[in-house]
Amino acid sequence: MRAPSLKSLRFAAVLGLMFGALSLGEAKAANGLEMNFWLSGPRYDGAVADCDKALPTIATQFWEKESSFWNSSLQITGFSAVREVAFRPWQSDNIPRRYCTGDATLNDGKVRKVHFSIIEDGGFAGYGNGVEWCVVGVDRNWAYNPACRAAKP
Repeated sequence: MRAPSLKSLRFAAVLGLMFGALSLGEAKAANGLEMNFWLSGPRYDGAVADCDKALPTIATQFWEKESSFWNSSLQITGFSAVREVAFRPWQSDNIPRRYCTGDATLNDGKVRKVHFSIIEDGGFAGYGNGVEWCVVGVDRNWAYNPACRAAKP
């Protein structure tokens, strides 16, 4: 591979200086053409599923995580006392979330608290509701530590 010639380096430097000088102008608001590309910002409806709708997803994802990453046979066999804790607990401009909690019965016979949130447009590629969850005492990678506190509102 040949090294760039001195002439092409000078041309690139002059071109860079010209574009740099053009950007030194006064900052202006976007014109109508620049604003008309459907960049109007997020529009959330607050249409978030009820707490019960997320339970099958949590059970499936818990089993996948335990079997794939931790080589464990733990599974969630049932849920009880599932209730909503908060809905949109912060400003209305934030992504709508429904925070829930409940008890998860595991196949080892223990009942553990599970804290989860259902997020509008939080699914894969922003399609559908997404679910973030944490089972107290089984947060092996400490993603929501301590005691799943980061999964609460």
